[in-house]
Amino acid sequence: MIRIHKIFATSLGIGYIGKGGGTVAAAVAALCWYLALAGSAFAGLWPLVFTVAITVLGIWSGNEVEPYWGKDDKKVVIDEVAGMCVSLLFLPVNYWYVLAGLVLFRFFDIVKPLGIRRTEQLNGGLGVMMDDVVAGIYTNLLLQIAYHSNLFGG
Repeated sequence: MIRIHKIFATSLGIGYIGKGGGTVAAAVAALCWYLALAGSAFAGLWPLVFTVAITVLGIWSGNEVEPYWGKDDKKVVIDEVAGMCVSLLFLPVNYWYVLAGLVLFRFFDIVKPLGIRRTEQLNGGLGVMMDDVVAGIYTNLLLQIAYHSNLFGG
C-alpha cells in the first residue's frame, strides 16, 4: 500500500525529479487543467470535485509517506498539484489565466507571505497540503479580481 501512496505523493513520479519538482508538478497540473477544460466556461462541478479529491488524497498520502521520508519531503509534490487546481477554480480556462495562475501560485508557494508559512506547522499530511492550498486561495482571489475587472478577457 505504501507504494501507491508514494506514487500519489510524487504525482506519478514527478517528485523524484529533485530540485524544481514542485514547479514541474504545478506546470504539469496547469497544462492538464488547460487541456482538459479549455473552451468550457467553468466545466460545472467537476473541477471542484477533482480539486477536493486531490487534496484529500494528498493529506492521506502525506500522512502515509511521512514516516518513510520525513516531514514535507521535497519528493511530495501532490500539494503543488492541489494548490494549482485551487488557483484555477471558478475561472475561465484560457492561456492567460492558467499562465498567470501558475506564476502567482509559485510566487505564493515559494515566498509564503501572509501567514502561509504558519500552515506548514500543522501535523502530517495536513501540514504538507495546507500551505499550497492557502497559496492557491490567494492566487485565486487575485485572479478573481482580474476576472471581474476583465483584465484577461472572459
